[in-house]
Amino acid sequence: MKNFGRALRLALKNRWTFAATVGCALAVAVLWGGNIGALFPFIEVVFKGQSLPDWVDASIEKAEKKSGEFEGELLEHQQQLDALTPADHDSDRQKELRRDLARITSRLEAERKALARFKSAQPYIHRYMPEGPFQTMVLVVFVLLAGTVIKDVFLVWSTILVERLSQRTTFNLRKQFFRRTLRMETASFNEQGTSALTSRFTNDMEQLAGGLQTLFGRAIREPLKMIACLIGAGLICWRLLLLSLVLAPLAAFLIRRLTKLLKKANRRALAGMTDLYAVLEETISGIKVVKAFTMEPHERSRFHQTSKRYYQQAMKIARYNALVRPVNELLGITTICFAILAGAHLVLNDATHLFNIKMSDRPLDVTSLILFFGLLAGVSDPARKMSDVFSRLQRAAAAADRIYEMLDREPTIRDPQQPVPLPRHHRELVFENIHFGYRPDEPVLRGIDVRIAFGETLAIVGPNGSGKTTLANLVLRLFDPQSGRVTIDGVDIRHVRLRQLRGQIGMVSQETLLFDDTVYNNIRYGSPSASTEQIVEAAQAAHAHRFIENDLGEGYETSVGPRGNRLSGGQRQRIALARAILRDPAIMILDEATSQIDLESEQLIHRALEKFTAGRTTLIITHRLSTLDLADRILVLDEGQVVDLGTHDELYGRCTLYRRLHEIQYRESA
Repeated sequence: MKNFGRALRLALKNRWTFAATVGCALAVAVLWGGNIGALFPFIEVVFKGQSLPDWVDASIEKAEKKSGEFEGELLEHQQQLDALTPADHDSDRQKELRRDLARITSRLEAERKALARFKSAQPYIHRYMPEGPFQTMVLVVFVLLAGTVIKDVFLVWSTILVERLSQRTTFNLRKQFFRRTLRMETASFNEQGTSALTSRFTNDMEQLAGGLQTLFGRAIREPLKMIACLIGAGLICWRLLLLSLVLAPLAAFLIRRLTKLLKKANRRALAGMTDLYAVLEETISGIKVVKAFTMEPHERSRFHQTSKRYYQQAMKIARYNALVRPVNELLGITTICFAILAGAHLVLNDATHLFNIKMSDRPLDVTSLILFFGLLAGVSDPARKMSDVFSRLQRAAAAADRIYEMLDREPTIRDPQQPVPLPRHHRELVFENIHFGYRPDEPVLRGIDVRIAFGETLAIVGPNGSGKTTLANLVLRLFDPQSGRVTIDGVDIRHVRLRQLRGQIGMVSQETLLFDDTVYNNIRYGSPSASTEQIVEAAQAAHAHRFIENDLGEGYETSVGPRGNRLSGGQRQRIALARAILRDPAIMILDEATSQIDLESEQLIHRALEKFTAGRTTLIITHRLSTLDLADRILVLDEGQVVDLGTHDELYGRCTLYRRLHEIQYRESA
């Protein structure tokens, strides 16, 4: 419950909402017990054909009569005690008389206290209460109805405030979780997967919100209602109440045991939901492959197995939940049975003791006992509702553990404690003895030493898996090398703020990502302060302005759809290039930026790049011959090592790997 407690502390920052929630719950509890207490005037007054003034007068008369009787008995026993001879001291007779004197004195004091209470209330009852029995019944009914209406008003407000508290808490927690997720390095997204994040953002957050709603709603309101009824029952006969609650420790033990089992089962169920998200994500995103290879039966089977595991966990939770209510109900009815037996003995025998244990100062009457049972019954309804609370809280606790497990992660790529300022790049970009691997035992780059002058365009070629994209990602500091360093103008990029470093870098990748927004906002993405004129100029420089104005129905205000799927590949690439041009970076990275577009779009993008790469350092990862024409030098990588570095003519003459790659690409182009 530690992580659920952290979410609870976040909720308690809304102090006034929490205070109002508790206030409303307290009002509901008091009125709940008060409505049950209305049984007393019905049974004791109205059903006996009396009014409240008649009842208080009769009660005073009865108390005075009882007091007189006890005073007489007290005097008689005192005389008998005084008449004993010295030889009778410490005899059984003297001990019996002293016990009787103590009992009679206690009863007399109880009657005198009751008489004092009745007499203090008598003037007010005569002044303000109706005289007739029917008018008294009307008053009681009106008070009962008014109390119910007021209770329901507080209940409505309580429900609204509880929802506000739980939703504000999950709102703030979602923001914290999203902020931390954005801070994490790229590798963590590959390790966890989108499904794990999606599950925590949606299902786990909903479970946590439901738990907070239960905690601030039923978990506060229902125990207060129970306490109100228990206080009322205690005022009638607190010793009898304690006897009735003798099984409470056993109930607490059984419920604690069930809650532990519920939390464990809920953690497994939430993990099962993450697996379901993973299967759905993979199948839907790869639906073309599924259909092309006719693998629908396989995917149905995989989904069936995953769903079945989740179903089994859900049924385990259902079985535990099914035990909670019967346990509560059995213990509750046992408690009431104890109270009935003990209370009936006291009333039928006009006794104040049970097994020589004092239970009350005055004998209980039938009306008081019925009200006592009514208040115990008033405890049972909140107790029944509390049976659902444990399951919800354990489910929320399991969800909180999963959320904070990821929220507590610290990114390995983060700003230095004492960052070094990085002026706009103007000298050189250097890779110094770079060694890097995604896993320690699987190196991807080994001993990379490359110096790139400002304004130079360097093309990086090599077989698949040779480390081309990884090398470019080190410039963005998406990863840090295990050894060696990357410097810009002599400054180690690990000593620079990430925002300042990446603010000087523009990137266009092979898989162009556009957001489900307008063309205008996609170009402006990363440069939110850009003006409309600057956005249009960037689009013109990327040769995108013409198709935006002529081919798109709403021009720059056209929505591109999810991931830009309403545009062709070439259109997406030109918008992505316009986005990078608008950023005006000192360093440009093009990662297979023209590999999946048509020839016409490629020619337009090349014309744009010829102008744009002038006066800035550019890294081009490519295998296309036409793109190599933009490069001043070409770096050849193989198995994470530099094979050669030079111009096209130099490499073609001396580098066997480059010549082979060039010839393969030439044949493919032909």
